[in-house]
Amino acid sequence: MNIARKVVNAGLIMLMAGALAACTTAPPPPGGPVAARNGVDGSWIDAQGTGLSTFSRGAFQTVATDTGQKLSDGSYRMTGANSVEISGTSLIRQSPISFNCLMVSTSQLNCTSATGQNFVLTRRA
Repeated sequence: MNIARKVVNAGLIMLMAGALAACTTAPPPPGGPVAARNGVDGSWIDAQGTGLSTFSRGAFQTVATDTGQKLSDGSYRMTGANSVEISGTSLIRQSPISFNCLMVSTSQLNCTSATGQNFVLTRRA
């Protein structure tokens, strides 16, 4: 009976390992590894509707919604379950920028710039 239980347990462990392996993401595209997807990946628009920011794989860029001109770019990293640190360059001012944002819902980021300016980004569907 003890041997049968060990065989059944080993079979269950193999089945669970196979199920977990099936939960992995697709292989990385050519050109490099894919960072783990997080909650901020996607497109976000500011409250005035003038800038569209896209976050993907640790990089971001913001473009003007009316002209498509690139306004800023840089990188971001999650600093907690719902917080993100963003840094980069304002291409208009040719100066560094940095923000800390809190994801208050799956569709809203409340951000504060290094200079203390507050703004909201809303996820664009």
